[in-house]
Amino acid sequence: MEKIEELWLKYSDDIINKGVDILSAILILIIGLWVIKKVVKVFAKVLTKRGVEPTLMPTLKGVVKGMLTVVLLIAVVDKAGAETSGLVAILGALGLAIGFALQGSLANFAGGILILVLKPFKNGDVINVNGETGSVQAISIVTTTLKTPDNRVIYMANGAVAGATITNITQEPTRRWDFTCGIGYDDDFDKAKEIIQGLIAADSRFHKDPAPFVRVGNLGDSSVDITIRAWVDTSEYWNVHFDMIENIKRELDKAGISIPYPQRDIHVYNEK
Repeated sequence: MEKIEELWLKYSDDIINKGVDILSAILILIIGLWVIKKVVKVFAKVLTKRGVEPTLMPTLKGVVKGMLTVVLLIAVVDKAGAETSGLVAILGALGLAIGFALQGSLANFAGGILILVLKPFKNGDVINVNGETGSVQAISIVTTTLKTPDNRVIYMANGAVAGATITNITQEPTRRWDFTCGIGYDDDFDKAKEIIQGLIAADSRFHKDPAPFVRVGNLGDSSVDITIRAWVDTSEYWNVHFDMIENIKRELDKAGISIPYPQRDIHVYNEK
């Protein structure tokens, strides 16, 4: 009994201090988890107000929660009196190893965040990226899904998409229709221009403002090239394109105006 009392007198201060540290660490853990929960909730509200894509919300909330939890655990371990430098080194090495192992996936993840935050396109937009053109079917955190006009489905890694030049074809409500029509050098280009201008004026899908542009744009090797520029609704672009090609050919044929193919004059010399 005396020995126990002796040990208590010798180590009581250390035991009490250690107990206080452990209780403080537990208290910090409880309060910290509560604070993290509140911070994540406020963070989510801020993201919502800023119009961040709902697809991105769980990921960003998870990242913030994970980082705050790591900081909290280090603080708890330190308060409990344990050595934290070793823990920090282990976490750093683990993070580095995971980073190397998931290098490609992390690039796609970062690309997905950039796409969802910057919004260069959205579901339903028709885009051209890395030589592929299609409508956007889905945007996830690591991939973007396109459907091409011939009904192919393409899954593109977001790392490649974010690092590429993206052309959003349907983002704007209007689009300029550009076309070049070549006629023969012996044909009346004023008459050809009049026919084309009449076709544009008769088609209600063309906008009056900006005014359509029909001018001789180039004197080619085999043809006088007439440049045509007129604005249409983006949704009508391809219908207008194919209709106008047919109508121009039909009306020029009626007027006896030729659309020449490339020609080359060959001079043959007979040496005797």
